[in-house]
Amino acid sequence: MNKPFVLITGASNGIGLELAFTFARNGHSMVLVARNEAKLQELQTTLTSKYGVEVYTLALDLGKPEAAETLFAFTQQNQLHIEWLVNNAGFGDFGLFHELDWNKQEQMIAVNITTLTHLCRVYSAQMVQHKSGRILNVASTAAFQPGPTMAVYYATKAYVLHFSEAIQNELAPFGISVTALCPGPTESGFQAVASIEETKLVKGKKLPTSKEVAEYGYKAMMKGKAVAIHGMQNYLMANSVRLTPRSIVVKLVRWIQGV
Repeated sequence: MNKPFVLITGASNGIGLELAFTFARNGHSMVLVARNEAKLQELQTTLTSKYGVEVYTLALDLGKPEAAETLFAFTQQNQLHIEWLVNNAGFGDFGLFHELDWNKQEQMIAVNITTLTHLCRVYSAQMVQHKSGRILNVASTAAFQPGPTMAVYYATKAYVLHFSEAIQNELAPFGISVTALCPGPTESGFQAVASIEETKLVKGKKLPTSKEVAEYGYKAMMKGKAVAIHGMQNYLMANSVRLTPRSIVVKLVRWIQGV
């Protein structure tokens, strides 16, 4: 069998960037994917020189319908055996659903759901053949409840969580684990992209770093943990939703996300 590689999407910043460093520190060769080619090349140079790992990069818009097929073809053409798949790429948007730009919502669904699902399909099939492999899908604590003013984002992360749990059950007999990483608000570029910097959710709060979340996610993935919620407070809040009437939960989320 060829040397194993980890494939990380959304690797140019935030949690994805720190996941790349975490895997490199642990000696993993990798395939890094993001839209920004310059950042990818800079990261490739840094990781190869500092850690001596082999790094392939592919600049790709994961919102395109053919993105997963393009990426899979790239790894096939380079004869790269993907032992670990990390679906980190994703983004959010803030505002009342009926006022938001539809193209951005459609792109969000494509990146957060469609391409993630397609990549899981093509690479899990290979993992089944080899009877080994691990998948890390980055969800969110947003996955545990509906999210007024970020309706589509919360819904996409609920999909990621439930999808990951389902295929974890299916793939376990083949020696493959699937982990849904569920961080809460994290110090990264996400807030700016989603326009939530002034909300009660993040304003004035000390957030965990992307590095802390990445290292936690790496350990959870390697342990084969099905659902990994970063931080005790996040864990308690995510699980308390089960005991709270949904009508109250949705109002509380709306209040927290108010400006």
